[in-house]
Amino acid sequence: MLQYFVCLGLLSVFSSFGLSGLQAADKQFKVIGYLPSWSGQNESIAYSRLTHINYSFILPKDNGSLKDVPRPEKLRDLVKRAHASNVKVGIAIGGWNNGDDSAFETLAASSESRQRFIRETMKVVETYNLDGVDMDWEYPDVGKSSKYFLSLMRELSSALRPKKNYLSMAVVSNGSTGNGIDEAVFPLIDMLNIMAYDGKEHGKFEQAEASLNYWRERGCPNDKLILGLPFYGRSPYVSYRNLLAQDATAQTKDVIGKVRYNGIATIKKKTELAHAQAAGVMIWELSQDTTGDKSLLKAIDAMITAE
Repeated sequence: MLQYFVCLGLLSVFSSFGLSGLQAADKQFKVIGYLPSWSGQNESIAYSRLTHINYSFILPKDNGSLKDVPRPEKLRDLVKRAHASNVKVGIAIGGWNNGDDSAFETLAASSESRQRFIRETMKVVETYNLDGVDMDWEYPDVGKSSKYFLSLMRELSSALRPKKNYLSMAVVSNGSTGNGIDEAVFPLIDMLNIMAYDGKEHGKFEQAEASLNYWRERGCPNDKLILGLPFYGRSPYVSYRNLLAQDATAQTKDVIGKVRYNGIATIKKKTELAHAQAAGVMIWELSQDTTGDKSLLKAIDAMITAE
């Protein structure tokens, strides 16, 4: 009899994994949006559909100091609005930066510059009342670079944890570029934000599956895996919002001309995948979405919130 009721309960849970939602009972499922300093308006963000926002980007210098926070008043306003909706805000450090990671390479190699980096990072966290830090070094190389990155993350984690601030990191989808991340980093972080987009496979569901498998096999536990979702297409690079301006039915497709992207059906399918195999999804980036029924963020929310 007990087995019957257990099976009946499981059946009711699994039956909710359709278009009507993945169940709001899963409070730990994360929806993380990146918001670049150069784009988007804070007042237009659907905060109720997010758990975290990473403000992007602040850049490091090779001596361990940080460049100025871009548009600081935008960040202050973002934190105020997000916290009012119980959404956490972190600072994303690094980014693609035209492929120039030389500042990270240099600062991470020295204990003195690593400590300066941590002091300045913690000052930013305190000054802007932030909830965490997202490290976006693209990318540590195998060898010394990997070793120094591990040291940097270990020291940064030690500074953040006593204050209950989160530490996340953005990583490549899969392949040799990911090998510079030592598996000893995984216990130090709260979230591994997988950039499961770009390249020849940009936007494909198979790329999302391969990305999760790669990092799981590397040793990252499921409860830290965050599947990245693109709110843009390529090539060329076009925001989802602009694709809709070109084609009013773009939300029903994944390809327009030579541009591949994710419409609503694929976004929902990837969200289901993340719910089954990971701890959440992340978005690059929020200002590229639209509003109303064609919104990709709304599609994500529909899969994790009971109608």
